[in-house]
Amino acid sequence: MKMTKVLLMGSAVALAGLVAKANEPQTGTIVSENSVPCGSQLAKNKKTSSDLMCQEYVVRTTTTEYHVRQEKPAEKPLITVNTPVEFSLDKDKMKFKANGKKYEYLVVSEAAVK
Repeated sequence: MKMTKVLLMGSAVALAGLVAKANEPQTGTIVSENSVPCGSQLAKNKKTSSDLMCQEYVVRTTTTEYHVRQEKPAEKPLITVNTPVEFSLDKDKMKFKANGKKYEYLVVSEAAVK
């Protein structure tokens, strides 16, 4: 009985440490930028539609490469390639600072760096 409690407490402490580590600021670099379709909009005559474009960036850390994309099409200034960023992950979102400005993007995919 005591051994079970000790194991449960140890597991809880270890998991709490992992969750805290995920929310700590990390550093990375933007290594790529692409414009990708992320929706469509009807034209005024309502017979044709046009694709809306969103920015997608690749943020690389020492161990992981993240593909992040705008949540909605918006006129935001482009972030240049090779810009260092400081970011934190919250579920499927990445919040980061680049060039003194704050951004929030959706994490589309992540992969280990080779």
